[in-house]
Amino acid sequence: MDFSLSDEQKAIRDTARDFIRKEVAPLEQEVLRRERNHQPGITHDELKELQQKAKKFGFWGLSTPEEYGGMNLPAVMQSLIWTEIGHSFVPFRFGGEADNILYYANDAQREEYLLPTIAGDRISCFAITEPGAGSDAANITLSARPDGDDWILHGEKTFITGGNDADFTIVVAVTDKEKGARGGGTTAFLVDRDMGWTSEFIQTMGEGGPASLVFDNVRVPSRNILGEIGQGFELGMKWIGKGRYIIPSHAVGIAERALQMAIDHARNRVTFGKPIAVNQAIQWMIADSEVELEAARWLVLRAAWSIDAGLDPRHPSSMAKLYGAGMVNRVIDRVMQIHGGMGYTRELPIERWYRQVRLFRIFEGTDEMQRLILSRDLLRGYTKIGGHLA
Repeated sequence: MDFSLSDEQKAIRDTARDFIRKEVAPLEQEVLRRERNHQPGITHDELKELQQKAKKFGFWGLSTPEEYGGMNLPAVMQSLIWTEIGHSFVPFRFGGEADNILYYANDAQREEYLLPTIAGDRISCFAITEPGAGSDAANITLSARPDGDDWILHGEKTFITGGNDADFTIVVAVTDKEKGARGGGTTAFLVDRDMGWTSEFIQTMGEGGPASLVFDNVRVPSRNILGEIGQGFELGMKWIGKGRYIIPSHAVGIAERALQMAIDHARNRVTFGKPIAVNQAIQWMIADSEVELEAARWLVLRAAWSIDAGLDPRHPSSMAKLYGAGMVNRVIDRVMQIHGGMGYTRELPIERWYRQVRLFRIFEGTDEMQRLILSRDLLRGYTKIGGHLA
């Protein structure tokens, strides 16, 4: 087996690495200062400016098809780039992207929603989670009832990423209660904010925060149905599934940066006349972190490779999400311990990572849901142990 990267993969990765190091990382101290003062670490205009700079480097639309001006990179390459993004805690992402399910838009919807989103002129969010429907996404209750050529949406969505800034949302609503979500009873709608829905910021332990979206009899024209009537749950699962290898790819980058900080600190921090690196307790924390980091790296790359190979990626993606999310939490905890009291302060990014990565075990499918998927696949015979080597 050849685990090396191709020359092209190395070149693209190294270019992304240079951009993060030269253009993004220098903003870190300002981001920490702003967040200590309860301000956004980076504004939307600043993010857009960075994304335009990245476009000049050739980074625009990592997953966007070439016909829309994107790079349409293979999943393995996207994984490597998201690892590079994780090396800095500045809340940055490359531009030129749109929600994967937005490509189900018809011609008119492409002009009104898809193309402006790719260009960065419009901001979207995806809304399926509700106060009573988190991991059990099929339990949604926000309703959409027909009224002439329109639909009336009523209910609430919660923990919606980007919901505070979005000017339109892709919302999944119940259109036929009798059929149920999995039986074709839900539909996705493109709903502009000026159609009447409102958002409310949700305070969390992390920086920024999701939103609650309230739909109080919001009128939406039938032309704003995304895909087909009854396709809402299917589209929702496609949206959720995409992040299952991206999130742990990001986690690998965070863990790499944090572990290097721990190694540097262990070499330089002197107690009782010796660097703390000579202490076995410190050495074991560093060793355990390296082993887990490498294990997560290959689980993530295998999940991405499965996509590129045209295989069913659900089982390997669940393994990558489960292990990668747990790995980065354990590594950050050790890195904080190695830094002692200084790691607990807001002068360093460690406590920020500590709060940030805790979410990785919850959103886009909790640890428990990944375990359910993995055990079900094995118990029902959908997947064999070591089946990818058969």
